[in-house]
Amino acid sequence: MTSLSTEEAASLGSGASFWTTKAVGDIPAIFVTDGPHGLRKQTGSADHLGLAGSVPATCFPPLAGLGQSWDPELIHRVGEALGDECQAENVHVLLGPGINIKRSPLGGRNFEYLSEDPHVSGVLGAAWVSGVQSRGVGTSLKHYALNNQEHDRMRATSDVDPRPLREVYLRGFRRVVSEADPWTIMCSYNRVNGVQVSEDPFLLTQVLRDEWGYEGVVVSDWGAVRDRVASVAAGLDLTMPYDGGTGDAEVVAAVESGALDRAHVERAAHRVEALARKATAAQIDGATYDVNEHHALAREAAARSIVLLKNEDRMLPLAPAGSIAVIGSFAEKPRYQGGGSSHVNPTRVDVPLDEIRAAAGDASVTFAQGFTVDGSGAQSALVSEAVDAAAAADAAIVFLGLDARQESEGFDREHIDLPVEQIELLVAVGSVQPNVVVVLSHGGVLDLRDVAAHAPAILDGNLLGQAGGGAIADVLFGVVSPSGKLTETVPLRIQDTPAYLDFPGEHQHVRYSEGLYVGYRWYDARDLEVAFPFGHGLSYTTFEYGQASTRVDADTVVVALDVINTGHRAGREVVQAYVAVPDSEQVRVPRALAGFASVDLQPGERREVEIRIDRSDLEYWDVRLDRFVLEGGRYVVSVGSSSRDIRTRVEVDLAGDAVSFPLTLDSTMGEVMANPVAAALLTQAMSMPDVPEGDAMGTDMARMMASIPIERTLMFGGGGTREQLEQLLTAANANS
Repeated sequence: MTSLSTEEAASLGSGASFWTTKAVGDIPAIFVTDGPHGLRKQTGSADHLGLAGSVPATCFPPLAGLGQSWDPELIHRVGEALGDECQAENVHVLLGPGINIKRSPLGGRNFEYLSEDPHVSGVLGAAWVSGVQSRGVGTSLKHYALNNQEHDRMRATSDVDPRPLREVYLRGFRRVVSEADPWTIMCSYNRVNGVQVSEDPFLLTQVLRDEWGYEGVVVSDWGAVRDRVASVAAGLDLTMPYDGGTGDAEVVAAVESGALDRAHVERAAHRVEALARKATAAQIDGATYDVNEHHALAREAAARSIVLLKNEDRMLPLAPAGSIAVIGSFAEKPRYQGGGSSHVNPTRVDVPLDEIRAAAGDASVTFAQGFTVDGSGAQSALVSEAVDAAAAADAAIVFLGLDARQESEGFDREHIDLPVEQIELLVAVGSVQPNVVVVLSHGGVLDLRDVAAHAPAILDGNLLGQAGGGAIADVLFGVVSPSGKLTETVPLRIQDTPAYLDFPGEHQHVRYSEGLYVGYRWYDARDLEVAFPFGHGLSYTTFEYGQASTRVDADTVVVALDVINTGHRAGREVVQAYVAVPDSEQVRVPRALAGFASVDLQPGERREVEIRIDRSDLEYWDVRLDRFVLEGGRYVVSVGSSSRDIRTRVEVDLAGDAVSFPLTLDSTMGEVMANPVAAALLTQAMSMPDVPEGDAMGTDMARMMASIPIERTLMFGGGGTREQLEQLLTAANANS
């Protein structure tokens, strides 16, 4: 590493402009830019919210849509394509992926995130990172950590207990770090348990560096640093964007005064130096990419990400004959990405209406706008036109969804309802046309009760990127059999959701009172009905599952079963494994996703599917030991097509970790007597209080006494003294 002065080391720790780092001596500058579903390299004045224009780039499905593919291999290929485009535009680091947990459906940035589940987020996030970085381009895993809302995002503190922090909100980050080693990690704006993340040595050093072994660069979100000196001391390496040199001067002054250890500054500078040298060494001069090939990949990814929510009487796929009425503004002006810093200038956009006409064969296709997204149209006239078109057709395809102004970075949603005028349109169309297919465009979960009541078939497009129009047509007409699965539960009501009473908090505090019960875990624990469960997604064919079996291979549980395509079309099934620990001594969710695998099958074909469940997906965080522990005992693995469509179960016994806790005077009588050594010593040396057999005073005295701290038993007739009891406990601990 280069020998640096204090001034040079401090200078390397901040940006030179909005998107570039500083060049110092022979250490080169690097260029970073927003993602994650496409390259947003700005051409004019720089900003962080997508206000200025950017170079054309392939707009792949945003992560909320792409995650519904449950396809790591496909996402890796998308990452490779993104890396190629970065190389062509001389971009060294693409800022993504976002893997924060979708704690509430109201989160304004949910369209940028993968799932409500940490396993899905971690597996798919690692695939994205490894794909991009395989092309010699860095990534920036974000937003670390607990950035689960947009309201007051620069000041609010996410107040969370240790177990959900570790088992839910950090688990996906840990997987991506261990499996894909992102070149950078972006710290979030918010506070966690009262501490600004950019100044938090617990998150930035203890967890990330000491526990996970991360050696890359920690970069701030743009404008996330309040106190540059405190951030450097905590473990932040690179502050973005350029601040006019103020922060550099503060760092130098703090080193000179002794307030900041110079070693912290050097360490950060050398990490930035290593990143700059690695990124520039991997740069490919004159790199290009095939725009058409990338658009075709975007179409493949979009089709795989569409979820068939409902298909009564096998209405879909549509036949390319007869007449079809296409209704809804989004068919003509598609909503295909989110708003804010991730907004991509696409190389082209497939218009769903045009693609449907191209795929409809001999069918005649008419169009009616139905509604305007800003409410400026004459609603009654638009509905009347749509009803006439629907009545004259053999089937109606109705496009519904949310406009970018209704969900975007920077603010949270106020509800999960579709606009009233869209529901009115659907009801009116359904009154004259029984064959209604609804296509949804949105970044966050919607209340779909009215849609499900009036539409026999529903395609959830989420956000599908620039090729979404072609992908929708492919699925509607059966060119592609749908295989996407929901990565977020669709509730019946916002009032049913886990964070309803604590979102977005008040007075800069948001309490994560639902604890471990995030997403489907909450609905399962409370036995709540949902509109569509986590992991749900239908196909144009059907699948039968055989009986699952397990074997233990080192630190991995391997679940194996046969899957058979029992229908008449080729199809892909995503097989999901959920694990429960029914005899656990810990608080546990009813079951949690621990692995998944997909299989492509021809009609009548049978294949064995293996799902590998890592030890890390079975551990719980023990607050007494302050580490992850694998609990020994019986594990039940439920395998199915969704979290609520379980097809087969199998049990496996795991040895678990040896865990012991020293007995103290505060240990209960039950805990002491459960320790064979302690029980023998105490029985021999001290007279314990008599406990009547059976009931006494209207209660089970043995059970009541078991919960009394051992020291307090002296007050209930126990022989000996406190000092004698301490000596016996010390002896028991030494011999246990």
